[in-house]
Amino acid sequence: TTRWMRDPTRGGLGTICNELAQDTGLGVILDEASLPVLPIVQGACDLLGIDPLYVANEGKFIAVVAPEEADAAVAALRTHPLGERATVIGEVGEQPEGVVALRTAFGGSRIVDMLVGDPLPRIC
Repeated sequence: TTRWMRDPTRGGLGTICNELAQDTGLGVILDEASLPVLPIVQGACDLLGIDPLYVANEGKFIAVVAPEEADAAVAALRTHPLGERATVIGEVGEQPEGVVALRTAFGGSRIVDMLVGDPLPRIC
């Protein structure tokens, strides 16, 4: 059962996860190592000083499903050519309440704040 689904075109993953946390009071924990950011995109973000969590992501969607249904949901998405990179990127739970956190590749964590300003022009 899909509990929540959003398109990250405007504001990227960081913004929509913050909207989820604020609207529900639940916490979102993203796993940096699981985020499917292409190396060319990461390189461009590094060059421009942009956090890929806030980059517009047209043609993608983020879904929240029950933990016991996550593997089946990912498997179903991967049956379509456009879903071949589908993956679990984090979890939603009671803690941290109303906050989005990122588990870093180095084992630490950081808060993912709501996007402030307009770092990229509108694409749609």
